[in-house]
Amino acid sequence: MPPARGDHDARRADVSEAVWRVLAERGLGGLTLRAVAAEMGASTGLLTHYFPTKRALVQHALEVAEARTASRARRRPEAGGLPALRAALLDVLPLTEESAAMNRVWVSSWDNALADPGFHRNERARLARWRATLRTHVTDAQRQGELPAAADPDEVVAAAAAFTHGLVAHALFDPDAYPPHRQTALLDAFLRGARTDPGPQARTGTGPDARTDPGA
Repeated sequence: MPPARGDHDARRADVSEAVWRVLAERGLGGLTLRAVAAEMGASTGLLTHYFPTKRALVQHALEVAEARTASRARRRPEAGGLPALRAALLDVLPLTEESAAMNRVWVSSWDNALADPGFHRNERARLARWRATLRTHVTDAQRQGELPAAADPDEVVAAAAAFTHGLVAHALFDPDAYPPHRQTALLDAFLRGARTDPGPQARTGTGPDARTDPGA
């Protein structure tokens, strides 16, 4: 007799929790059926019922990471515009152990995303959604006079996203050199720089590295 639906859902929730614990500790490279089974105190045979292939396991792991990312606590700025942009970028930085674990998962997933066309499309879309959120804060800041009105908002967003992910990488590899207070100070310095005149290329978005595709 197959297990009751409630038992099946509870077991799947246990599997998802074990997958997340392995991800947070070892990253996607350390995610295996054996590691998840050991985390649960179960057999690998049980897990093959849920994940017949390694790709299915990776797919589920990314879905767990996406759900965790979407449901995590976020800062609530007192105002929109530049404070909201700052809060959105701070939410990405590895300022706590929880956010560091989240970042280790996503950074470790990029190898798979670069190699697998399906994962590549999903990650490209995820990053595009993030940039679209940042763009609303940038345009609000421009309307409020907090950022130069002449700046191309897509260029401002591209710079902010690149800066933030670069800082994430440095902080993950050398956390002693990039403690939370230094990450915050570097981000604030970046945002102060963004408030100055952007120059002709950033104003028009027609510099040599400009891209018309928002996901490029």
